[in-house]
Amino acid sequence: MRTNGIMSRILGMALLIAALAPVSQGQRGARGGGPAAGGFGPPLGTTPKAAIANAMPLRSCESLAMVALPNTTIESAAVDPNNLGICRVTAITTHPPEGDKVTIWIGIPTSNWNGRFLGTGGGGFVGGSAGGINPALALGYASGATDTGHAGGSGSFAMDATGHLNWQAIRDNAHVGIHEMTVTGKALTQALYGAAPRYSYFNGCSTGGRQGLMEAQRYPQDYNGIVAGAPAINWPKLIMQSLWGSVQMNVAGDPIPSCKLAAAAAAAVAACDAIDGVKDGVIEDPKRCAYDPKELIGTSAGECGVFTEADAKIIRQLWDGPRREDGSFLWYGQTRGADLNGVAASRGTPLKPQGFPFAVDWLKYWLTLNAQFDWTTVTPAIYEHFWDQSVEQYGIVIGTDNPDLTAFRDRGGKAIIWHGWADQLISAEGTMDYYKRVQQQMGGAEKTSQFARLFLAPGVAHCAGGAGPNPYGQLDTLLSWVEDGAAPTALTAARRDQAGAITRSRPLCQYPLVAKYKGTGSTDEAANFVCSTGF
Repeated sequence: MRTNGIMSRILGMALLIAALAPVSQGQRGARGGGPAAGGFGPPLGTTPKAAIANAMPLRSCESLAMVALPNTTIESAAVDPNNLGICRVTAITTHPPEGDKVTIWIGIPTSNWNGRFLGTGGGGFVGGSAGGINPALALGYASGATDTGHAGGSGSFAMDATGHLNWQAIRDNAHVGIHEMTVTGKALTQALYGAAPRYSYFNGCSTGGRQGLMEAQRYPQDYNGIVAGAPAINWPKLIMQSLWGSVQMNVAGDPIPSCKLAAAAAAAVAACDAIDGVKDGVIEDPKRCAYDPKELIGTSAGECGVFTEADAKIIRQLWDGPRREDGSFLWYGQTRGADLNGVAASRGTPLKPQGFPFAVDWLKYWLTLNAQFDWTTVTPAIYEHFWDQSVEQYGIVIGTDNPDLTAFRDRGGKAIIWHGWADQLISAEGTMDYYKRVQQQMGGAEKTSQFARLFLAPGVAHCAGGAGPNPYGQLDTLLSWVEDGAAPTALTAARRDQAGAITRSRPLCQYPLVAKYKGTGSTDEAANFVCSTGF
């Protein structure tokens, strides 16, 4: 039923829920964190927090179809035939006179509800998926997801059929859709139980991480707590950065094959692995690694041939990150040790730079408004022009780097931000840059740590995977902070074998501290490390 009211919508929250079981290395796809258990996001662990509600529904699931919400049509409300303990609702929200359609999927336990709500987010241009709510439901949460106004993973929704920017679709994807999902989910949960969720949480990675911090900035009343992993908060910059390497290869006529890029990453790890005093195949702090790719010149990369001076120059550019033609800084690059094939792959016969798909869509549908635009025509001067356009045109609408979290802090909100040091898609240094600006804005490191903490994960790739122990249980940690006042000094992290057994564990220390080996005991056990200011 659609109703057009003038009353304000109930303010809500969005949260990217993750898979229930840890994800093994190589299991997750390269882009957007990859679907896991029907959704997008990192593993969180399996121990649900104790229920804070012992309520029973006051009405039937099917009766939710009659709930009146502003500018919203409840398309269906029915008990899941495969899980009779779950009520599933599909709703469509629009914003007259735009005519947009934001599809929202809500799931609510009809018994054993834990009194909390988790929203789910997406990856890349995908807002979220209907299956993304399933892990949250299994833990007793009411949960929601949304397509943020468009289907599929292409960025083409930004351009309408007339060749103009569709600003409502852009806003829906950037922030409106997640907020609407939150509002609808919390309202329907309250309608079913006669009581609003006691606590609201968000956990997301990549785009999901951006969505979480977006809510803290734009809708600070929506959340009690947020976990934001590898957050794509600097979107207009990082999306252009992801094309940087391909442009350099194309201009130089030097498409670097995959095995050379892999060999360069491995060489950096070999050179800097022991900086922390532990040889474990991981660079603990890539900022302390100054490995120069010129050392590769003349060496063999197997079937890929011998490294050339041109190869070394481009690899250095990938690590240094985008620069203007005059050499001045634009943004951060991949860290030493990260997979350089993540955004700078070359394939085919003859070998050609591919151009990262999200960045190619960005040029076509967001910047040039030309679906036939050929990214290979981009010169350094044109790249610099598109960089400035990207930041100036979209820095506010989809950029999510506002450091002023005053309202979120004042409401008692808590945020755990984490990022893998070996992230091949989004530079961890961009997240560090944002966190430092938050500290400056919010009164310094100590005051900021009272409500927001950053944790870096050495050797961990985009949202999961990589050689380093992967963090787990972030949501449980957040709940303990919000509900019990137990602020985390470190996250738990583990590397597991194919059977799921832990083969290595580490503490992921609160930034800027690092995990230092005590000097005795196994280097595969977290208990033998301490958080320290240095190695």
